[in-house]
Amino acid sequence: MTNSLRILALASAALVAGGAAAIPPPPPPTAAQLAERGDDLAWSITEDLTTEIGPRLAGTEAESAARRWAVARLQAMGFANVREEQFLMPTWVRGDEEASLIGPFQPQKLAITALGNSASTGPKGIEGDIAYFPSYDALAAAPDTQVRGKIVFIDHQMERAQDGSGYGQYGRGRFIGANAASKKGAIAVVIRSIGTDNHRTPHTGGTNFEAGVTPIPAGALSNPDADQLVRQWKRAQAMRTNENEMGYTPEAVRMKLLLTPKQVGQQHSGNVIAEVPGSDPAASPVIIACHLDSWDLGTGAIDDAAGCGIITAAAKHVMSSGQPRRTIRILWAGAEEVGVFGGKAYFDKHGTEKHAVALESDFGADRVWRVDFKLPASAKGVEDRIAAELAGLGIVRGKDPAGGGADIGALVKAGVPTIDLQQDGTRYFDLHHTPDDTLDKIDPAQLRQNVVAWTTTLAILAGSSDAELP
Repeated sequence: MTNSLRILALASAALVAGGAAAIPPPPPPTAAQLAERGDDLAWSITEDLTTEIGPRLAGTEAESAARRWAVARLQAMGFANVREEQFLMPTWVRGDEEASLIGPFQPQKLAITALGNSASTGPKGIEGDIAYFPSYDALAAAPDTQVRGKIVFIDHQMERAQDGSGYGQYGRGRFIGANAASKKGAIAVVIRSIGTDNHRTPHTGGTNFEAGVTPIPAGALSNPDADQLVRQWKRAQAMRTNENEMGYTPEAVRMKLLLTPKQVGQQHSGNVIAEVPGSDPAASPVIIACHLDSWDLGTGAIDDAAGCGIITAAAKHVMSSGQPRRTIRILWAGAEEVGVFGGKAYFDKHGTEKHAVALESDFGADRVWRVDFKLPASAKGVEDRIAAELAGLGIVRGKDPAGGGADIGALVKAGVPTIDLQQDGTRYFDLHHTPDDTLDKIDPAQLRQNVVAWTTTLAILAGSSDAELP
C-alpha cells in the first residue's frame, strides 16, 4: 500500500469509528529513513543524558541535575507546558561494599553490591556462617533455628526469556528475601544477582522491609561469585557427610561482610512533564512515560534513558507531522527504581483527570517484537489499526492483556486503558542494574525500530475519537 492510500485508509477508518476524529498525520518515517537522514533523536537524548549527567540515584543531587537537564532539553525541542513537579521521598545512599569467604577454605574476595534499603553492617563489618537456601520459597519454609544468627544466602539462577518473565519469580529473593530472613533472626542476607550474565558485575535493586521488621544488611553477589560460594558450600557439606572417615569435624562456610549504606531522610525528587497540545482541548490526553532516575552503578542507558529517548522522539515526530487531535503528555518520572515514587506522585496529582490511554517504555532498547492491548471494546478499530500497521514492522499481536509499566501502574489499576509495546528482553537482564548499563550496549538500529513503532502507535492514538477512547 502506498503512503497516500494508507493515509486515506486510516482516515476513513477513524471517521467511520468515531465520527469526529481528525485525519491522522502522515505515516511516521521508517527506520531506514531515520538512518538515511541521520535523524536519531532517541539516540541523541540517551547519549546526552548518560554523558552529561550519568548515574541518577533518586533523591540525590545527580537526579536533581537530571531534572534541570530534562526541562531544558524538552523546552529546546519545542514541547509545551514543560514543568517539574516535585515531591519528597525517603532517600537511601550507597556506602562501602566488601565481601569475602573466610572459611573453611582459603579466604577469597567476592564481587558484591548493596541492595537498595539495605541496612549497614557498621564500619567494622560482620562475620557469620552461611545458611544456604536454593530459593526464596525454601527460605520462607525454613524453621527459624536454621536461620537465626547467620548470613542467609539465596541461590536462584534466573534464565533468559524474550519477555523477561522470570523476573517476577526469581526477583522475590531480592524484593522480599531480606524481610523474610530478618523475621527469622538472620544477621544479613546475600542473594545471587537477579541477572542472566556470567560477569563479575553484581546487580543492585531495591529490597523492602515491612513495617515493624528490623532492616538488615542485604547484598547481591555477581553470578560467578555466587557460583564460587555454592561450590564451597557443597564441598563443605560433603566434608561434613564424611567427617567420621576424615577424623575431624569440618567447619561451616563463613563470610565477612561490609556494607555501609545509610538512609538520609526525606529529600526532593520530581517528575518532568511536557506536552504536545492537541487541536481539541476537551479530548482526554494520551500519556507516555519513562523514568528519569537510575541506579548508581552504571549510567542508566538501557534503564531508562533509552525509554525516555524513545517516547520523546516519537512525540516529536508526531508533533512535526501536524497537530494531533488529542494532547500527548510526556512523563519523565522520578524515583522509579527505589519505589515508584514518581508514578505515585503523578497519580496523586493527576489521577482524577481523564486519560485516554497510557503507555510506558522501560525495558531497554532492543526491538519491539509484540504488541499487547488492554482497551475498551469501543477501541476495537484503534486496536486493529495499530496491529495492522505494526505487522509491517514484524511486530506480532499478543493474546494476553497489556499490563502497563510501573510509572503508569496506578493509572492502569484505576481503569485507564493501556498498550504494551513489548521489547525483546533476551539480553536485558545481562545488564539490568549493573555497572554494565552503559551507552555502548544500545544498538542504534534497534533503537530506531522502537521509535518507528512508538510513532506509528502514538499517531493513531492521538488521532482517535471520543467514541473510541475515553
